[in-house]
Amino acid sequence: MTKPKNPFSALESLRDSLPKGDERSPAHAENILTVRKPGPPRAVVRMERKGRGGKEATVIEKLEIAPKLLDQWCKDLKQALGCGGTVEGDTIVLQGDLRARVAAALTAKGVGKVTIG
Repeated sequence: MTKPKNPFSALESLRDSLPKGDERSPAHAENILTVRKPGPPRAVVRMERKGRGGKEATVIEKLEIAPKLLDQWCKDLKQALGCGGTVEGDTIVLQGDLRARVAAALTAKGVGKVTIG
């Protein structure tokens, strides 16, 4: 029995006649994939204890994003910072005093200006 002929063998000879492609490095392609849309223009981060039984909580306000997106941001921040948290109205409340770490995480997510109060 004869072996069937490879249908792509004829194309192999045409490879050299193709025009050269884009000569960008793989690192450049990686940068294109990681470009994100800009986030909200501002966020206010503060720490509070009042009304929480003396426990510290970091409150993130004035993000002005949709409630569904706010839930996703809360989930991402909790995972990135290794803490608990919730969404209360239009604010994100994280357990513990995480002001410095939250500022860096928000900047990485594309927030324009982070004010720590």
